[in-house]
This record gives sequence, C-alpha cells and structure tokens, in this order.
Amino acid sequence: MAKRRAHPKAYEDPTFMASLEARPVRILTEYLMPLNSFTKSGVKDTIVFFGSARITAPHKAKEEIARMKAAGLWNSEEEKLFKLRLRYYKEAVALSFKLTQWSKKLRSDEHRFLISSGGGPGIMEAASRGASKARGLSVGINISLPFEQKPNPYITESLNFEFNYFFMRKFWLINLAKALIIFPGGFGTFDELFEMLTLVQTQKIEKRVPIVVYGKDYWQDVLNWDAIAKWRMIEKEDLKLIHFSDSVDDAFAYLTENLTQIYF
Repeated sequence: MAKRRAHPKAYEDPTFMASLEARPVRILTEYLMPLNSFTKSGVKDTIVFFGSARITAPHKAKEEIARMKAAGLWNSEEEKLFKLRLRYYKEAVALSFKLTQWSKKLRSDEHRFLISSGGGPGIMEAASRGASKARGLSVGINISLPFEQKPNPYITESLNFEFNYFFMRKFWLINLAKALIIFPGGFGTFDELFEMLTLVQTQKIEKRVPIVVYGKDYWQDVLNWDAIAKWRMIEKEDLKLIHFSDSVDDAFAYLTENLTQIYF
C-alpha cells in the first residue's frame, strides 16, 4: 500500500487560510502581528498624518506636469492648484521633521509620538520622509489596493505593515494615535477624519486627541463647516474639536503644547 502523504496543519494549508471559514483567523493576525512589532520596538504612541495619495512629490513635478499638458489638462487654474498641492507636500515633510525632532528629545524608555501614516505615496510619503530626514522612526499602516497604494521608501522597515482589512488598518491607525493632522485629501481622508471626529464626539475615545485640519485654501473650498452647525447637524461646540491651521509653525506649536499638557 502506498504511503499516504500527511495533510498539512490547518495554519499551513494555504487553501484553508484563504477560505471564508478562516477569515476570523486572518483578521486576528492583522491585530496580533502589529501588536507584537509595536511591543518589541517599544512604540508607545503616534501622531498620525492623513492626506491624499494623489499629491505629487516635488521630484516628480516635471513628469506630472508633462503628463497633464499632454492630456490637455494644464491651464492657469490647474497650475495654481498644482503649486498648492506641492506646497502641502513640502509642509507635511517640514511638520513631520519638526515633530520628530521634538519627540526624540523627550525623556522616555519608549518611543513616544512616532509619525504614523497610511504608508502610501503623497502626503503619507511626505510624513514618512520628514521623520526619516530627522533620523527618527516612522510607522506605515498600508492597505492592499489595486492602485495608488504602495509602501513608500521612507517607512522604518520593522514598522511597515500591510493590511487586507480596512477596519483593522483603521484600528491600528487610531489605537495608538495621540494626535491627528489632516492634510487635503479625497474620500479616504474624509472617511478617516469624520470617523475620528465621530469617535471623539461620542466619547467612544475617552482620551483627548488634538486634531489639526491643515490647508485652509482646500478645506474652506470643499467643506462648509459653519453650515453644518447652522443646520444643527452638529453643535457649534463640536467645531472646537478641530484646530484649523495653515502653517507649519502654528500646527507644531498647537500640537506640542497640547500633547505636553495632556501627557506630561
């Protein structure tokens, strides 16, 4: 009789691990693996940058402009907006750099207030880049998507994570967050901003979380915050959950002052 080949253990069976029945196991791994890495690396908490993946890095500006001109999309208005998008990238780098320098001077046995982002290009790359420029660690909470979302090269390798489930990715973005900075972005940025505001407003998150909405030209153009309060969909007091900023120095001062008051 031919010797029967041993069946693989359940956790070594790729067919089973990719099945619907094993989904709870896959979800659990997306909780446990980052937890293990954060514990090993002594990561206490983070400052999270949200913002668009579609904002072009300065070193790619000429290539992007040429592409837009070839497509007939370039005009004076687009040039103005393109320069603003470049400015947001550069200022995200600068703010991340300053916050990383500040956090490195804190006396602690653990890594405090590391820069964290969604791990991809655009503003996420700028955040990681600023931390790297300051020779600090940074966290990348990436998500597998068919477009846009590839890990940027400035994330600390041991803190570079890839998620399949959006809700587990959001958990790790928010769970360690002690402050948020929201740069201009699209659907994903709106989702992350309003989810955090909802959690804070409803006190599902009891900790104080300073929230900076950065880039007045963009946010005042796309969202009428006062109208939301006028229509009584939120209370005017709810707007105090947000600090609107348009400069690196202002955002840095607001965040460091509040984080110092809350945690030291």
